Amino acid sequence: MTTEPRPLESPDDDIPALADSSAPPPRSRKPSPGSTDGPEAERPAGSQAGSTTGGFDTVLGKRVLEAGLVTEDELEQCRAQVDEEDSDRTLSDLLIEHQFLTDRQLERLRKEFDAKKSSQKIPGFRIIRKLGAGAMATVFLAEQLSLHRQVAIKVLPRKFSEDRNFIDRFYKEGRAAARLNHPNIVQAYDVNHAGDHHYFVMEFVEGDTVYDRIQQVKRIPEDEAIEILIQACRALHHAHEKGFVHRDIKPKNLMLTPSGQVKVADLGLARNLEDTEAAEQEKGRAYGTPFYISPEQIRGELTIGPPADIYGLGATAYHMVTGHVPYSGKSPSDVMRQHLKADLKPPDQINPVLSAGFCLVLEMMLSKDQSNRYRRASDVIDDLERVSRGEEPNFARPKLDLATLAVQVSQPPEPVELRAKPKQPGGNVSPVLVTSIVLNLLLLVMLVIFALT
Repeated sequence: MTTEPRPLESPDDDIPALADSSAPPPRSRKPSPGSTDGPEAERPAGSQAGSTTGGFDTVLGKRVLEAGLVTEDELEQCRAQVDEEDSDRTLSDLLIEHQFLTDRQLERLRKEFDAKKSSQKIPGFRIIRKLGAGAMATVFLAEQLSLHRQVAIKVLPRKFSEDRNFIDRFYKEGRAAARLNHPNIVQAYDVNHAGDHHYFVMEFVEGDTVYDRIQQVKRIPEDEAIEILIQACRALHHAHEKGFVHRDIKPKNLMLTPSGQVKVADLGLARNLEDTEAAEQEKGRAYGTPFYISPEQIRGELTIGPPADIYGLGATAYHMVTGHVPYSGKSPSDVMRQHLKADLKPPDQINPVLSAGFCLVLEMMLSKDQSNRYRRASDVIDDLERVSRGEEPNFARPKLDLATLAVQVSQPPEPVELRAKPKQPGGNVSPVLVTSIVLNLLLLVMLVIFALT
């Protein structure tokens, strides 16, 4: 889910402003291996001044007393300090500072507060717990009371409830997801609002993401990666046939169930291929995540089609099997510049156990020129299935440099006077001459064959 964002400033003329990336800001600390897509480590609630909301602090005192976490004297001490100080520090901050509460206790109370508050606003659902939160939405695990099933509910923050652009994009995501019905895509159930709360109900997928898997093992084995990619390609093939391009394929948007099923999630940036009005409005802006964005998305081209998703999946695959994103840098602009101009480091130079056929597939998926990239997700599936059987890919072929077949002939330093060699008795032809002619003919035939293929 996304909205009409405020572009980031970019000093480079050849890289448009990054309009909406969901990308983490550059970090000063050194990232752990394979963690270039991750956000900064989350700070526990209450560990910094001003980190809690007024609504939460209003009920916090009562909740900590009821739970027996603090005494009345300890609570009054913190309340008095809040009243006396002319600062932004809240009751939560002071309870943590005086070590009356731990970060974990405060976070648990916050989740209970958020769940209870949301459950009172969305009829027909009982909120169980918060699954995650971002700048654009908060996601809860809930029970749909009428069907007794668990669902995930994405709730638009109230601060965006008066912004028509945010709301329109939120509902567009829901409608796009509703048109896609595939076992490898997170299913949409409903998009609606209750008062000021706009929400999107979807299938709850139990499990981790591909990003979580990378963090656990650093490098996903080739055979496992191929199975994940084939399922993701099936989802993309279905979406493309329905006229949608995802535009934000990355490890965090590929869910993995305990049984190994892949679910493509988050259609917040999905766009109908026939929506020319949206294409015109977004022209010249980069929509996507810098580590996985295609060159045509970076340039903000008018026509963004299936090859863009294939590039994003290729970048995801590269991260899966090497433990590193294809390109990294100090800033989003630096990363995007490399997508446009830098040569891709062959994946088998990072992970030598990768097969040659699989590397050819990755390199074709990550071709900067769309004309050299896969055009359809079904073609990627075909090549991946061939590689999994130990066969050569059908579409991805090694590039042949005919110059490497050229034979360099050394020239004599000075002209040499050529004299006719007297005929040998019997008119025999020199064996050396015959061998030379045959070898040159064979070389010529080889050059013609390679040129034709």
